[in-house]
Amino acid sequence: MSELNGSYALVATTPMGNQDMTLTINVEGSTFTGKSAGAMGSSDVTGSVDGNTIAWKQAITVPMPLTLDCKASIDGDTISGTVDTGSFGAFPINGKKTA
Repeated sequence: MSELNGSYALVATTPMGNQDMTLTINVEGSTFTGKSAGAMGSSDVTGSVDGNTIAWKQAITVPMPLTLDCKASIDGDTISGTVDTGSFGAFPINGKKTA
């Protein structure tokens, strides 16, 4: 079992204000599966794992259809990275492991 497995409470700092979400991941080798859930909906996610860095793409429909390109590093119980929205720019994400 990977030490990265678990749930993380994340905050993305965006021009629309802080966006809270919960990211749950289950690492299997160099990939992970999980779920991202927040005020704008939830979706299943799959991504890659490279050491303590995870990366995933996530399609959203609220407030508009976008594909988010996310990358974060996990250090103990802390997670930080970026969410790239394409033409709207990239924004920081930060959070803590909750379970």
